[in-house]
Amino acid sequence: MTTQALKSGTRTVPSNRSISMPRRGPGPIARAIDTRLGRGLIQLAAVAVFFIIWEIAVDAAWLDAFLVGAPSGIWQVFRTSLMDGSLLTDTWYTLIEAILGFVIGTALGSLAGLSLWYSTLVARIVEPFIVAINSVPKIALAPIVILWFGTGFISKVALAVSLTALVALIAAYQAARDADPDLQALLASMGASKNKVFRSVIVPSTLPAIIGMFRINIGFALVGAVVGEFISSQRGLGHLIYNASSLYDLNTVWAGLFVLMFVGFLLYHLIDFVERRILPWKQISTAGQVQV
Repeated sequence: MTTQALKSGTRTVPSNRSISMPRRGPGPIARAIDTRLGRGLIQLAAVAVFFIIWEIAVDAAWLDAFLVGAPSGIWQVFRTSLMDGSLLTDTWYTLIEAILGFVIGTALGSLAGLSLWYSTLVARIVEPFIVAINSVPKIALAPIVILWFGTGFISKVALAVSLTALVALIAAYQAARDADPDLQALLASMGASKNKVFRSVIVPSTLPAIIGMFRINIGFALVGAVVGEFISSQRGLGHLIYNASSLYDLNTVWAGLFVLMFVGFLLYHLIDFVERRILPWKQISTAGQVQV
């Protein structure tokens, strides 16, 4: 690198200097918005604007209320179904089915996936079967599940289990395979048993992946419960939506769908709460990242 210099006495001063400009941070408005309250208010405003535009479009006959429904009609359905208790009953029925299916399916799948770590031979033998079963759309199993378990509550839980168990198995098995081999070899060289390596290395290293899989599985559990209610049920949000769609009652269909969205939203944040309690170090490391 060449530089021009000005001689003053015995000192040589470089004429070009690298000047580091300070990075400007976000302004006060951006900081006020980028808070939990600020983001929440913007999200609520966006939802309100969406429904207002929807209602105006229906009132102005730009959209056909018979085909798309109307926010005012959806609100009327909410009020009526809440007053007679039918919406709460259907929501509670679907929620219990989804939670039971999620817990049972996730627990069974995670244990099966982790247990495959114990034997590479067994894992290689069953892996093609896992791939084959995973390639089948789980919704196609719904008629079989209904035939096996009947049309009652148990069949909806069983269908939710069938959707969540395989996802949990694959996630746990892959996480166990990716566990640090050097650390496993180190413990084995120190005389640790296989069970000791499993408890000390495999379980802690797979825990973040398994809990991250919870976010996916809670959605699959809801799908399983609702699809089971579509096929055969007397209660539940799936039953509500299916009957309303057969009668071309779009307002009731939208009401059921919005309640499903709300239930999924609550369950997702419940999983997030559990993750923060079980893996607090993950939240700290995320918070320490530099925002660009």
